[in-house]
Amino acid sequence: MTLLNRKLVENLMQRRTFYVTTPIYYPSGNPHIGHAYCTVAADVISKYKKLRGFDVMFLTGTDEHGQKIEIVAKENNMDPKTYVDLISLRFKKLWRVLGITNDRFIRTTNDFHKKAVQRIFIRLYEKGDIYKGLYKGWYCTPCESFWTENQLVSSKCPDCSRDVHWSEEEAYFFKLSKYLGDILSLYDKNPNFVQPESRKNEMKAFIENGLQDICVSRTNFSWGINVPFDKNHVIYVWLDALTNYITALGYASGDDSDFKKFWPASVHFVGKEIVRFHAIIWPAILMALDLPVPKCIHGHGWWLSDDSSKMSKSKGNTVDPFELCSYYGSDAVRYFLLREVPFGSDGVFSHEALLKRFNSDLANDLGNLLSRCLGMIEKYFSGTLLEDQEILESDYDLINMAKSLYLKIEKDMDAFQFSSALSKIWKLVSRCNKYIEETKPWDLAKDGKNARLSAVLYNVCESLRIISISIFSFMPKSALQIQDCLGLQKKSIDWKNIGIWGILKKNSTVAKGEALFPRIEF
Repeated sequence: MTLLNRKLVENLMQRRTFYVTTPIYYPSGNPHIGHAYCTVAADVISKYKKLRGFDVMFLTGTDEHGQKIEIVAKENNMDPKTYVDLISLRFKKLWRVLGITNDRFIRTTNDFHKKAVQRIFIRLYEKGDIYKGLYKGWYCTPCESFWTENQLVSSKCPDCSRDVHWSEEEAYFFKLSKYLGDILSLYDKNPNFVQPESRKNEMKAFIENGLQDICVSRTNFSWGINVPFDKNHVIYVWLDALTNYITALGYASGDDSDFKKFWPASVHFVGKEIVRFHAIIWPAILMALDLPVPKCIHGHGWWLSDDSSKMSKSKGNTVDPFELCSYYGSDAVRYFLLREVPFGSDGVFSHEALLKRFNSDLANDLGNLLSRCLGMIEKYFSGTLLEDQEILESDYDLINMAKSLYLKIEKDMDAFQFSSALSKIWKLVSRCNKYIEETKPWDLAKDGKNARLSAVLYNVCESLRIISISIFSFMPKSALQIQDCLGLQKKSIDWKNIGIWGILKKNSTVAKGEALFPRIEF
């Protein structure tokens, strides 16, 4: 292989990798719907990219150090490690319940991560980007954040609106101010670096007001990674936490083959309250390490309670995703979270809205479509369609819509517009239901027009096959159930077949099975 061809192959392989992350979640309490929302979104794009043939790395995990963990563990009569061991297991259990298939789960208490963070700290210190000084300022323990007097809102933390306290201590600082111009240049050269647009505008305004050097060590608690050359200091949670995205790939750990393969990240999904850390501090750290920055930081919105306030553990208004999955099923929860509001916007959660989506979209539209179609095949053909089928010109409205569906949703998926993609899929579901009403299979059966009847029911089945592929990333269990009902012994969840009509054999045998989404009565 020539050098030119080798480079072309290497470039092609690089383009076919996809690295998606969630923030590593702070295990100060049990996982809630906000954690589920972000991780489901990452799982959906991960599954979608794998269907498209990408080599995907999907990372999530828990951020286990800091003063707040130390305090909460003590309140629960546990040492910090025992406490975070317990809570991190709850996160892992929830991901299994939700059908999430992450490739890696990092904990900041992992030995490889701690050692890598210490090496990163030393590199930044030796470069002169970390220095020792004295910190004086307002500190919010729940957010693990320092604030100036001007940044406080009504003398409260601007992020969580809780009390702050004055702190004075010796600390190490990272020279964030040094990278102000570089970060603004990054925004100008990469307009999609921060998404959605509203978040980018907020970040630019924040940067243009000036950046102060940030504290990256603490001395008033011990639950953290020690500064390797100064045992009185532990490395501050944000330097510890942010670097997980590269330490999980082996950076500064000896074997960096995955780092070379997957970095820079394709997208970091984060809640809008931590966009600033990811879109300002994180790029600056990477610049200081002479590393590429992520391709995209996407700040999603919040799920709000009925009174339009942010859900939080401290307010006691969080929603338990375990309970939701137990009642509605994991696929329905996944569907609701990404269909109800555009990804990036805030949404109001209510059981009424979830129940309405369940009964309308899932039970009535998709579930009933599958049940009606399979029921008629069993009734009229004993479960096996006829080989001889009469196709009419009028059928091509449905056929062409089904064949072109993938073209309409690929753009949405690549832009993380999950709600829009689902809306387009449901237009095909609705078209199938309308097609049944238009063709009146019951009349065709009464008139003995079996070839035409078989064609009509085949067209709906083949559309359902395409629908099953298109929803697999969102609702994997339901997609596979549809495949089973259609008699596809070898699972044909394959994106290469989504735009091809006729994959399902004309004389297919179907099985009605259990209802896809049994209606839930009030």
